Parts: sequence; structure tokens; C-alpha cells
Amino acid sequence: MPNVPRQGGFGPASEGAWSSTPYHHAAASWGAAKSVGSILFKQRELVRGTHAMFVMNHPDGYDCPGCAWPDDTKLTLDFCENGVKHVTWEMTPKRVGRDFFSQYTVAELADWTDFDLENQGRLTEPMVYDADSDHYVPISWDDAFALIGSELRALSSPHQAAFYTSGRLNNEATFLYQLMAREFGTNNLPDCSNMCHEASGRALQASIGTGKGTCDLADWEEADALFVMGVNAASNAPRMLTALADATRRGAQVVHINPLVEIGSTKTIVPHEMVDMALFKSTSVSDMNIQVRPGGDLALLRGMAKVVFEAAESDPTVLDQAFLVEHTAQFEAYRDMVAATSWAEITEQAGLPESEIRRAGGIYLAAKRTVISWCLGVTQHEHGVDSAREIVNLLLLRGNIGRPGAGPSPVRGHSNVQGNRTCGIDHRPTADFLDKLDEVCGITSPREHGLDTVTTIEGMHAGSVQVFVGMGGNFVLAAPDTAYTAAGLRKCALTVQVSTKLNRSHLVHGRKAVILPCLGRTEKDVQTAGTQGVTVEDAMSMVHISYGKRRPASPELRSEPAVIAGIAAATLPESRTPWHWYVEDYDRIREVMAKVLPGFTGFNQLIQQPGGFRIPQPARERVFQTPSGRAEFSLAPMPNVIPEDSETLVLQTMRSHDQWNTTIYSSNDRYRGVKNLRELIFLNAADMAARGLAEGDFVDITSTSRDGSVRTLPRFRALRYDLPPGSAAGYMPEMNALIGIADYSTQSDQPLMKNVQVRVRKSV
Repeated sequence: MPNVPRQGGFGPASEGAWSSTPYHHAAASWGAAKSVGSILFKQRELVRGTHAMFVMNHPDGYDCPGCAWPDDTKLTLDFCENGVKHVTWEMTPKRVGRDFFSQYTVAELADWTDFDLENQGRLTEPMVYDADSDHYVPISWDDAFALIGSELRALSSPHQAAFYTSGRLNNEATFLYQLMAREFGTNNLPDCSNMCHEASGRALQASIGTGKGTCDLADWEEADALFVMGVNAASNAPRMLTALADATRRGAQVVHINPLVEIGSTKTIVPHEMVDMALFKSTSVSDMNIQVRPGGDLALLRGMAKVVFEAAESDPTVLDQAFLVEHTAQFEAYRDMVAATSWAEITEQAGLPESEIRRAGGIYLAAKRTVISWCLGVTQHEHGVDSAREIVNLLLLRGNIGRPGAGPSPVRGHSNVQGNRTCGIDHRPTADFLDKLDEVCGITSPREHGLDTVTTIEGMHAGSVQVFVGMGGNFVLAAPDTAYTAAGLRKCALTVQVSTKLNRSHLVHGRKAVILPCLGRTEKDVQTAGTQGVTVEDAMSMVHISYGKRRPASPELRSEPAVIAGIAAATLPESRTPWHWYVEDYDRIREVMAKVLPGFTGFNQLIQQPGGFRIPQPARERVFQTPSGRAEFSLAPMPNVIPEDSETLVLQTMRSHDQWNTTIYSSNDRYRGVKNLRELIFLNAADMAARGLAEGDFVDITSTSRDGSVRTLPRFRALRYDLPPGSAAGYMPEMNALIGIADYSTQSDQPLMKNVQVRVRKSV
């Protein structure tokens, strides 16, 4: 579909006029209800889609394949607008099989929009790339596995392969996937966490001895104060709105910290609250909105700590002295560092007046129990690890960890992305994990660290990565430096994509390429022992079972565990691991997992409990598995987050409301008031005036990478938005092209997707 208008970006071609009008309604509410109805109608799933909403996120149903927010067992309808979009997009009756691929060459498909690629429907059978015809053609499962196994065995080193994981992969498949990679001989297990919450995991591990938050949903329900940092709740974790509305109704203080004031940080009408819906009665979900400078979170948090220490001078009880003495290390050094940090430096780096920081500190001081939650607005910066550790520092001062209603609570994005890490997807595995895996599974795992996302891309370019296996996701669009990533994939000898739908990563491929279609979360998984359930872990360490209900989109589809077992058996013909026996009955996989993974003893029994089980968290019990055996205060210097000159703006990339990760449902962004437009940049009104820009003017956006290379996105629309001077925002994946492969955090190795320094000029 060449020559389509570009204003749709990577979404559908938009021939209609674009518009930008501020959205003043409550989040969720009738706008969400109307959107759900429209989705069900457009995807022709009015009956089955409606039924799906009543079984989603319930013990006898399937877990939403969207976000990782915990299920609320008290609700009859525990779903959101974006979850319905995700499910109906998967449940579509449209199909992509051999007839479709015979009509179009890969070169022709490369001209289609990304929306149109996915909108063709579900993949139905394995396909292999035929270079002579430039078409994908059918291949049997056995032949596909044989091809993959042959290419992997032909590598001169196992480290020439990389096994990528998106957050969608269930726990059972995750465990088999990492087992296969390690038995093959590599820890090259890049995953989407490398691009989102890697900083959180490293920070929490260093501070409290666990890579996860300590809170559960009950803590959110008991907190006196909730600080929500760097997240657009209405789009990224919409079911959080219920918890926030409940919090404000019971008198808890809710503070949102984000450069953009989003609708989800103001008011909501939760659709399952029928009376409020009927009366158009909204509930506030915020007592304070703090528009911190991009990257200025650490300065804000340090300012709040300064407020606490100042209050302690006249009232020492504001500090939890007993907790600090018994359970923490480096408290005095942290106190001295905060005292030595001036208010002038704090306010400059936070981009906030002292009075506003003091007000936030006052809310923290007044609360007996505080939860601090954060997402990518905190982590996707050079100093993301330090910022997450500063969150823990602030919590430690008042003993806000290891007791009800308090603690650190990162908001994980994709369903089961946390479970992936729990179950072994980690390019830097611990020796304890590998020792136990080897003992139980009878293999010898490699000990050297593997490649993450950025180093995998660099390896493809260098020729040291020859085979790339993608287990879900759309790697070429999710990764930074889109053109560089695409060029790397094309250098591979083989690329393998395990997917439910056609996407850009199938068209940007190695010399050989295979597409393997798999079951979706909503579909019934029947193996030799009968219907199987799979497990997932939510953002608060709850593990529960998920049963697909629908007939698979094609009889040729295989489950993710079955696909992995097929690849493994073909790649490791001498393996003593009973790959196919495991897949006959997933209880067998879980029995092995129970022996390897801490907290999973009795796994098969635990998941039969209503709501599943929570993985034990030592830090929740004030057992800190750090080298000192204590919670460690961080002593990071405060970073300078202000560009060197006033012409440079700090751009953050983000999703639109009508988008989930790289899947774009439309070119609208309802909560930001945008229609028929994705190629845009949101700017502060003063920054627009300084550049002589009017609303809707075309601008060229230029970034200079750390390696000196320059990238430009031409003719994007400039739109006014309420965000701090000197900052800007725009959509991913369109703006990933501005992020060079060298632009990653030296603390977390994450791409700097919330800290892209750009110059914006009116297009000629």
C-alpha cells in the first residue's frame, strides 16, 4: 500500500483531517464504554467479545494479555478498555495463510502500514522465506524445526544465537525457553525488560535484595499516601484507576509526578460503578500533580528527603529510628549528603519551586503508611537506577517497607514480563539460579553473562550474532535506532519469529527466515493430557493460572511450550531433557519449576487456590538479602539533567491511548485530544513561541547521538501541550528512530527513551 499519507505514522493511513482538542472528560467513563462498543463492532466480536469480558481476569478464565496490573477478585468485571482492545485484536476472525502470502512479495508488504499488516488477522501456519520469489511459502512444522535446528547447530559458538522474549510469554514456556538456551550453551536472553524496568530490578536488588517491589493490592488499599511517578495510568495500567479512586474516597492522599498532566491523574468514572456512570459522577484520583522536569525525579525525591530531615530536627519521631538502626546501612552518610545538597540545586534540577517540593514532603510526613509507585518515566534515563534507589531511600526514612500499606511498587507494563524474569529470562543470571537449574535438570549452564537487547543489536551488526529467535513481540519496532536494528536483523543468517499476527519484524529478516504461529492467551490449549492452563505473574508477584476458552484460530497453531520444545528437540538431538514429554502435560513442567525456583514449592497445588499464590518476598518481611544483610541507602550524586543550551529540548517517547506496545489500533489519542495524527511532537507553549511555531506547524526534529551521529524526523506536526518548558513528547515507535544505539544508560543498559535531546525547527 504505497503512497499513503504519512500523518498516520505507524498506525492506519489517515486521509481525514487531523485535529487537536483538549480532553476535559473523566478518564474511563462513557468514553471508554463507547470505545469498547466500537472495538467489538469493528472486529465483528459483539457476542464472543462481550462474553470474553466476563471471564477475563477470573480464576476460571484467562488472564488479560495486556497490562500486568493485579486481578481484583472482588470485582465481577475486572477489565479495562485497553484489555478489550487487546483481546478482540487477538480474537479477530481475519486470517493470514498461504493464500495471503502468495499474493504479495515481502517487498510489497514492506510498503504497507504497520496497522494494515496486523489488521490482516491471525497467522495460521508455519511459513518460510523463499529468497528466489521474495515470498513467504508454507513449511511443515517438522521441516521448520529441522531448519532452525540445523542453523543453530551449524554455528561455531552457541553465543552466536540470541533468544529474545516479549512479556507475553507464559511461565511454563519461559522456563522451557531459558532451559533450551542454556542447554544449548548461552545466556544470550535479551528481553523487553532490558528496555523498560531493568533499572528498577537493579535498583531494588541493590537496595533491598530483591528485584521486585514488595507491595500487593492490599497495601494499595491500606496506604495513607500513594505517590505515582512517571506513568500515564489511564492508558498504561487503566485498572489502577479503580485503586486510585478508592484511595481518594477513603481519604488517602494521591500525588502524581509526571512532566505531563494526564487525564488519568485528575478524575475518573470507573465503568463498573454503574450508579456513577448513570449519574456522570466522577471521582478525583489526585490531590496533587507535580510536573517535574524530565529526569528530575531524583532531585524531587531528595528534596522530599530534605523536608523529612528538617522536620526531624524538631521532632525526631518522624524518622523510624528503630527500623533505621536495626535494618539499614549508610543512613548517616545519606543524611549528611542530603544536608549538603542545597535547595537551589534541588529546585533547578527538579524544575520545581521549593514550595511545591515542600508540599509533597508534607504529604509524605503526614502519612503513616506510604506506597511509592513508578514506571518508565523514572527508569528510561541515564540515572534510572539511582532514581529508583532514591525512591527506596525516601521510604526507608520512615520505615515504609516491610509493613502493611507501605513500600516500593513498580508498575510493570506487559502481562507476565515480571514472570519472565522470575522464571529464568535473564542475561545476567545468578550463580545460585544456575547451580539449582543444573542440579535439577541435569545440564551444564554457561556462567558468562549473555547479551541484552542493545548488545544483541550490536552483535548482529558485528556478525557475532547470526541467529535471532524472537518469542513474541515486534523487535524491530520495539528496539531503539530503528534503521540500525533493521540493518542488523538483515545481516543474520536466520531470523525466527513466533507470533500470532503479521508484523514489521517478519519483513525485516535474515537471509533465511521462519514465521511460527502460536496460540493466543484466549485460545484453548489441548495437549495429550487434556486442556492445559498456563501461569502468569502480575506486577505484585501474584502467580495465577490462565485457561484459554476459544477454539484456536487454526488447527495448525501450536502452543508456545510446544513450539519451544520442537525447536529444542531439533537443535539438541542428544539432549536428555524430555521436551515433548513436558508438553504433553504442563504439570510436568511445573513440577520441575517447583524444584528450581525459590517460592514455587508445591507449584501445581498453589495455583489451584482461588487467585493463585504470592511469591514470598523476603524484603516484605524485612529480611534484606544484600551483602550487608540490611537495606542499603544509596549515595548517588544528583545528576545534571538540564541540556547545555536553551535550543535543546528533552524529548520523552510514549504510547498513545489507542496503542499497546508496538500495536497501534488507530491514529487517535483520545485522552490527549488528538485525532488522525501520530507524526507529532507535543511542546510547551513558550517553547513554541520561542521557535516561531504556531499550532500544527510542520517541524523537523533532530537528535545527536552520543556517538556523534545525527538523526532527523522531518515534517512532524507541532502541538501545544501542558508540559514543562524545555521538554517535549511524542509517540513510539515513530520516534525510536531518534535514539541512537549508543544512547543507553550506563547504569541499566536501557535505551534512553525518556531522555532524547533534540532540536526542533520549523520545516522549510
